[in-house]
Amino acid sequence: MAHFAELDQNNKVLQVVVISNEDVDANGGDESAEAETFVTTIVPFIPFGGAWKQTSYSGSFRKQYAGVGYSYDSSKDKFISPQPYSSWSLDSSDDWKAPVTYPNVTEISSTPVFIVWDEDNQKWTGTVDSTNYTWDATNLQWDEV
Repeated sequence: MAHFAELDQNNKVLQVVVISNEDVDANGGDESAEAETFVTTIVPFIPFGGAWKQTSYSGSFRKQYAGVGYSYDSSKDKFISPQPYSSWSLDSSDDWKAPVTYPNVTEISSTPVFIVWDEDNQKWTGTVDSTNYTWDATNLQWDEV
């Protein structure tokens, strides 16, 4: 099965639909403009929709599988996931990165740390068995709160 993402006028993904491989092959094949045009003839646009781009469920082309809210970068020919936090930026691979590197220590006393980003304080926090920690990026360790 082939997957196509409907884009609005700002290249944001509105929906993703499944089209048979036979229909795609009969209409230009994978990643073709003809297949994208074909989709417009069988799937009605939702309000504000206006273009279709094929997306790969396995991520074999256009970087990653498109989801609702993703954006399509036409100059890079790839789908970009939504920005998780306003402080995060895209790296050279077009992946979102926090301003503080993700902790390289993910266990405390052999117990996995549940790690989350604290946007208000611009730091990683963690929890192990109801105990809260903050990540010290300078010393590369968890500090108990």
